[in-house]
Amino acid sequence: MALQRQLLKKALGEAHPRWVHRHFQKLSFSGLSSSSSSSYEAPPLLPPFEYQPRTYNGPLADQVLQKRKTFLGPSLFHYYQKPLNIVEGKMQYLFDENGKRYLDAFAGIVTVSCGHCHPDVLNAITEQSKLLQHATTIYLHHAIADFAEALASKMPGNLKVVYFVNSGSEANELAMLMARLYSGNLGMISLRNAYHGGSSSTIGLTALRTWKYPIPEGEIHHVVNPDPYRGVFGYDAKLYAKDVQDHIDYGSSGNIAGFIAETIQGVGGTVELAPGYLKLVYDIVRKAGGVCIADEVQTGFGRTGSHYWGFETQGVIPDIVTMAKGIGNGLPLGAVVTTPEIASVLAQKIQFNTFGGNPVCSAGGLEVLRVLDKEKRQAHCNDVGSHLLERLRALQQGHEIIGDVRGRGLMVGVELVTDRKEKTPAKEEASVLFEKLRELGILLGKGGLHGNVFRIKPPMCFTKDDAGILLAAYTV
Repeated sequence: MALQRQLLKKALGEAHPRWVHRHFQKLSFSGLSSSSSSSYEAPPLLPPFEYQPRTYNGPLADQVLQKRKTFLGPSLFHYYQKPLNIVEGKMQYLFDENGKRYLDAFAGIVTVSCGHCHPDVLNAITEQSKLLQHATTIYLHHAIADFAEALASKMPGNLKVVYFVNSGSEANELAMLMARLYSGNLGMISLRNAYHGGSSSTIGLTALRTWKYPIPEGEIHHVVNPDPYRGVFGYDAKLYAKDVQDHIDYGSSGNIAGFIAETIQGVGGTVELAPGYLKLVYDIVRKAGGVCIADEVQTGFGRTGSHYWGFETQGVIPDIVTMAKGIGNGLPLGAVVTTPEIASVLAQKIQFNTFGGNPVCSAGGLEVLRVLDKEKRQAHCNDVGSHLLERLRALQQGHEIIGDVRGRGLMVGVELVTDRKEKTPAKEEASVLFEKLRELGILLGKGGLHGNVFRIKPPMCFTKDDAGILLAAYTV
């Protein structure tokens, strides 16, 4: 108990203003284990926040859950043994039906970039909705053109042609279509442990059994994942790249359509690729006639802190970039950006998306780009993320259950293991801690094949004070 108090005071005291010390004596400790009492009273850890949620008079959690079970598909899942009924959000916080505030460290699965209900984004959406909610690209409208111009300005090299879609899965499907048409080949390569979507085509690119159905996947192959922590070759990018070359030499005709990879695998547990890997692989793929696709659905728009796009951390320029999630701060929006040469192959036929470039989504997406620039969110992610990673690694030194701490900026993973040498996934322990963190008012994500990796990917307005709260919660 004394150790817990000492760790908590250290975590809070170094990262927080004086209010922490005023509240410190009020904290209650009950010990944290799978046998903890259900009457465990969570300490009031969250910092002051000048926002009062509205009184909620809608259906309660049990009613909502029952209606979901009756009318929605059985494949839907929810977090927590007693699922939360979230009814309001503001910046980095969420509120449940009782008005309880939670620190959102998962951002709607890495989607809320500017912050929940950011006033500038809301205003852009509202003002456009008053004028015109929908018109497809068969008519002219400035919103889609303005948004495309702004997005293209963020891209390196000759990545200047933009296609708008509604989700990351759609974006990756379109990218795969482009790769096959442009190269004249069929075979696609992705990484083991990757997640690129759940549609009937992108499910083939995904390489986690928990997300896959037994259906034909068609000319898609998965190579060894360049995972520095669990990978067979550690940090050796050359050996991982050789596996790609071996697949092309022994598992294909010698020519492929393309290669797709996340720079930091999201659903797979925040796995950053071995340094230098993409530069080696892109060269191999292009020599085999393929195109290189960067999936920036989770790593884009400055979240990694050091760079605006995740692929820049590997010193490469892809042929096609896909994005979604943070591009719209919660709007159903995705995009594919490529070169004029690759884009031209779609002119063979009609390529059309009813809602791609919708005026409301385009206005909102453009405002997201402006907010991220105006509020300097990339630099902010670098500052806060570096602080959080440093403190988590210090915490790791005193807790054997923390096997690995990894990531960049505000895309962080904490992998729990029962045996550091064997790297045995701590599945049960992760589940217990996951529930206890929720009781403390901290909402995280889970990832990895075994669900033993905590995914810390909050809205990009997340502060060092919030990081301190998160660190403190780990020690209670």
